[in-house]
Amino acid sequence: MMTAIRKNLADFLAIVAVVVAGLGIGAYILANQRLRFPLVEEPFYTVKAELPDAQAVTPGQGQTVVTAGVRIGDIGKVELEDGRAIVEMQIDQEFKDVVHTDASALLRPRTGLKDMFIELDPGTKAAPVMKKNGVIPVENTAPDVDADEILSALDGDTRAYLQLLINGAGKGLKGRGNDLREVLARLGPLHRDLARVNGAFASRRRELARLIHNYGSSVTELSKRDRELSTLVEAQSQALERWASEDQNVSLAVARLPGTLRTVQSALKKVNQLGQEIPPGLNAMRPVVRQLHLTNLQVRPFAREAMPILRDRVRPFVRVARPYVRNVRPAARNLANASPDVREAFRGINRFFNMGAYNPNGREELPADFEAARQRDEGLLFWLGWVAQNTNSLFSTGDAGGPYRRIIAMGSCSTLQALVNLEPAAGVVLNLNQVLASQGLCPSS
Repeated sequence: MMTAIRKNLADFLAIVAVVVAGLGIGAYILANQRLRFPLVEEPFYTVKAELPDAQAVTPGQGQTVVTAGVRIGDIGKVELEDGRAIVEMQIDQEFKDVVHTDASALLRPRTGLKDMFIELDPGTKAAPVMKKNGVIPVENTAPDVDADEILSALDGDTRAYLQLLINGAGKGLKGRGNDLREVLARLGPLHRDLARVNGAFASRRRELARLIHNYGSSVTELSKRDRELSTLVEAQSQALERWASEDQNVSLAVARLPGTLRTVQSALKKVNQLGQEIPPGLNAMRPVVRQLHLTNLQVRPFAREAMPILRDRVRPFVRVARPYVRNVRPAARNLANASPDVREAFRGINRFFNMGAYNPNGREELPADFEAARQRDEGLLFWLGWVAQNTNSLFSTGDAGGPYRRIIAMGSCSTLQALVNLEPAAGVVLNLNQVLASQGLCPSS
């Protein structure tokens, strides 16, 4: 045999690979068909439900048991006992402690093709846990109601009207499945609140009985208080007489009532307009409200980080700084009173500097000379610099006799000789005679 295997090793390995692949595919298919392997997986925790009708329940078709939208098991076999359907629910082991003896089961279709599932309410924690193979009684279960059962209870005209109503509802809700689902989801809290109110009314039976008993005791006690009741009646009579004496005031109030009613009517009209404006505003706010939860989740880390800082740092600082703030308050009032005058003063100073810095045709670079500055129409600050420069030059030549302007007088020897001949005194004052007599300056003279 080993010799044959060695000779046909490739074929043998191929057969082994095919067998292994077949076993793996078979195991995968059986696992997805919810087949439990005895030695690998734990057995089911079996609970039974007694139903008056188990129509369309087919074991082995993936029909599940659901609690609060979560799958906790599958529907097993269905048996008939005493005219009632006994549906076996195969609960997973991890949920075996969930089902209690006061649990209830509803048989519901998942789709319009009667893909059934059981919606299991596990009951309250006060009740004991249901034992294995325990049965939920028929009074705690409800079957699926078929459409033919509803229509069979109606006459011909009602069926026709119902058909028109369903057709109209189908056309109206076409493409609005998401909106209808949101409406039904929003009605869920209302139904829970109504159930809570009904429970509260049921729990008030004892209180109502006690109220009636106390009312009877009160009436019995009043029957023993004739004198007090007569005093009460006399006091009430006096009160009514006082009310009758206010006839004029009552008439005046009645006369003013129409004006009040007109005012109320006008106010109600405005309230009506406000009510018409509120729905669009609320619809516009709906995206913002939907984002509030995400915003709160994003702000929560910052709030957690900022809370110790506010509590341990900012709050002690505020407590310490509160007396100083009280002392600063009078100064702040005085500063607020003086701020308009200070504002006007600085506004005038700003206007003055704006006038001085106004430079309509000037440039950033300085002009080459005075003529260029004049042609460019420089601002007042530029000319103020020129005035300062000239004033500095003027007073730098001053002495005890006063300031003098700098001048340079130029001329030839013949011009100076003609000046001396014309004005002999000028030759003495300007010392021109010595200049003309110098051979180095005027050799021709």
